[in-house]
Amino acid sequence: MIVGRRQTEKPIRWAMVGGGGTSQIGYVHRSAALRDRTFDLVAGAFDIDPERGRAFGVELGVAPERCHADYRALFAAEAARPDGVQAVSIATPNNTHYAIAKAALESGLHVVCEKPLCFSVAEAEELKRVAADKRKIVGVAYGYAGHQMIEQARAMVAAGELGDIRLVNLAFAHGFHSAAVEETNPATKWRVDPTFAGPSYVLGDLGTHPIYIAETIAPHLKIKRLLCARQSFVKSRAPLEDNAVTLMEYDNGAFGTVWCSAVNAGSMHGQKVRIVGAKASLEWWDERPNQLSFEVQDEPVRILERGMGYLARQATAEDRIGAGHPEGLFEAWANLYGRFAVAMEATDRGDRGRLANLRYPDIDAGVEGVRWVEACVRSAEAGGVWIDYR
Repeated sequence: MIVGRRQTEKPIRWAMVGGGGTSQIGYVHRSAALRDRTFDLVAGAFDIDPERGRAFGVELGVAPERCHADYRALFAAEAARPDGVQAVSIATPNNTHYAIAKAALESGLHVVCEKPLCFSVAEAEELKRVAADKRKIVGVAYGYAGHQMIEQARAMVAAGELGDIRLVNLAFAHGFHSAAVEETNPATKWRVDPTFAGPSYVLGDLGTHPIYIAETIAPHLKIKRLLCARQSFVKSRAPLEDNAVTLMEYDNGAFGTVWCSAVNAGSMHGQKVRIVGAKASLEWWDERPNQLSFEVQDEPVRILERGMGYLARQATAEDRIGAGHPEGLFEAWANLYGRFAVAMEATDRGDRGRLANLRYPDIDAGVEGVRWVEACVRSAEAGGVWIDYR
């Protein structure tokens, strides 16, 4: 259990690209990274408008001379300093991720990147190659995966408490974009523009989250083939989808479904992960992240609660407060940022022992997210047909 001790020897000197004063996700990144002093925010290129970005950086406490006009200026200036940054987080529109991440890695920096990592598997594999060459980590912002009850679900599947896994039922389907809100909301506008968002909207923006959580809970399941159908119910969003359903066959015979939607009218968030085995099922809902439903056939439903002594050790390792007190999104993200920091420090030291059992959404998770979106789009564009996953 976390008791306030920093998990690294020193804070990682850290910068942000994007995440400026009007960015909701930028605030989440900063709150998570700075919570346990595993990172110190010392530089950045916070906004596409250099003056606005500089003013915001100064407001955050960053020295004016370290608030840069763009990522190229940031990486060049910091490389020339003996106390230059060691890592950067990328919180910019999707179309910029690949170029910024590659430049950061080539500058010798660790990277935390918003998802999707890039637009194509070829680009993702290139980032993986550069990261390996430079011996730097890439962390991907699958923030919900930091919730502790996901660790409990993983432990229970590994222990065989569900039996052979038969079904994986995933959803991330909210209703906040049931109308054309992008007409007045810039944060939504770029997400439905393929120039900025890439080949998909809800598949990449929403669907990759429960896909990664399912991979975390049941890592032995590998997608064999899939079929995807997608729709643009708000017609101005075409060719990007605001609703999609994907069917998946796994190599062990299990079957999966993914519903991702921004037009599920009335739904607040709608991210649920249900894993069904031969003996029992588990369900996790991100609107109630401190609970895990464990449903054994012919027995009463059991609701497992975060922080309790009956949970697996790994399900309490990052708890921030005792049972009964709710933990939420910021704690989940902070757990991941803590793991990112440990991975960065251990990688720089060549400490393979510390890296051996450290799990976080890494470059491979980023590659798989891009692969899943690419496959879904390929299936949908072919008329919703089954395609081999690899």
